[in-house]
Amino acid sequence: MTQTRKKKMELDIINPNAGGIDVGSRSHYVAVGQSLEDVKEFGVYAEDLTALCEWLLSYGITSVAMESTGDYWQNLYAELMKHGIEVILCNGKFTKHAKGKKTDVKDCRHIQKLHALGLLTSSFLPDETTEKLRTYCRQRKNLIASASGASRKMQKYLKFLNFRLDVVVKDVCGLTGLAIIEDICKGNLDPESLSNHRHYNCRKSKEEIAKALHGNNREDFLFGLRQEYQAYQFFQKQIVACDKEIDKFIKEKLKKSPEKKKLKTSEKPHKRQNKNAISIKNFNQIAFQYFGGVDLMAIEGLSHATVLAIMSEIGPDGFYKFDTSKQFVSWARLAPNNKISGGKVLSSRIPKGSNRLKIALRQAANAIGNLKDTHLSDFFKRVAFRKGRQAAVSATARKLGVIIWTMVTKQVPYSPPKEYLFLDQKRKMGIAKRIQKQMVKFDIKPEEIGIGNSLIPNYNF
Repeated sequence: MTQTRKKKMELDIINPNAGGIDVGSRSHYVAVGQSLEDVKEFGVYAEDLTALCEWLLSYGITSVAMESTGDYWQNLYAELMKHGIEVILCNGKFTKHAKGKKTDVKDCRHIQKLHALGLLTSSFLPDETTEKLRTYCRQRKNLIASASGASRKMQKYLKFLNFRLDVVVKDVCGLTGLAIIEDICKGNLDPESLSNHRHYNCRKSKEEIAKALHGNNREDFLFGLRQEYQAYQFFQKQIVACDKEIDKFIKEKLKKSPEKKKLKTSEKPHKRQNKNAISIKNFNQIAFQYFGGVDLMAIEGLSHATVLAIMSEIGPDGFYKFDTSKQFVSWARLAPNNKISGGKVLSSRIPKGSNRLKIALRQAANAIGNLKDTHLSDFFKRVAFRKGRQAAVSATARKLGVIIWTMVTKQVPYSPPKEYLFLDQKRKMGIAKRIQKQMVKFDIKPEEIGIGNSLIPNYNF
């Protein structure tokens, strides 16, 4: 009997000077090889991170890989970059331990092995300027969320007091609503007096507003309302301060590029702003200069909030890290993740997960669905007719991602087709073309068949 020999397949070492780090909340495990002697544990203090980098350099490590675990990797990442060590920050799903009992020592050795074999790819990381702007903008979004929470609690206490302000005004935190709430917090509970705060744009009359403000005047609910109103005012002041800091940061960035400061674009008076829009003067011009002459505000449906999200989440230089628009929309989780087996498509769902850029583009796509007679809104309605509004939002968001990537990377303006033709319009135009061809062929003039020249469109053949 002949014995069958087991074939052993070996992989080439792509990164010989590679290390692996298992990031933790209280300690980091670092591996420079596959033996137990090549693994060492370090703390999370500043001196521990410095010692970690020096230990890696003593072994000649030039590149390390680690998981993007929560927020624990950020200080370590900055320290490694400061010591000139290349960092591959990868998603945890690509470094899952294959088999056996899971320990921190095994994890760091497994990460080091995958990195040495060149099997790990780095996640997208923005440049330093975009990262700083991202911090300001995310803080601003958190403040808006906190303000909206205080607004909801104010409405709750108003209902408990039987002040049905939500019935007579469109927005409780509008001009009329806030003026009435402020007066209530000061101790004025007279309905007739409170109704005098009605703004002239309010649809309801003073008499109807006064009817809605007959409450039970319970002291505990008034105390809660007073607390939430003060919290709302505090968050609004914080948002204004955040807007000033963002404005200052962007203008300081533009000062370093005098050629960008000379760029001018057309005004966009048709772009509506809500109360949560960033309060930066001439934001349209600033965004145009920030992207080096690319007018993203020219795209229908893109608001100030959407453009600010693009500026802070990826930045103008981040688009160039993706070779194609397909790679960009796939990273943003806007493209279907096709799963194919045996030549058959098993699934074409969009991957799970929502980053802030994806949310911003989907909100812009939803707004496009409410527009009329534009290129993108016609595309939206065509998809919505066949597959529903949810699918239309996803498809339009992906289309927006492709358009934005093309405009920024290729420095081209937004130029949609002048008109979008539905199927019946295309058939009508085709019939008119055929008739005109026949008239030219047989030299028939419009007057000979009893129609005027103005009734026949002039097509170039």
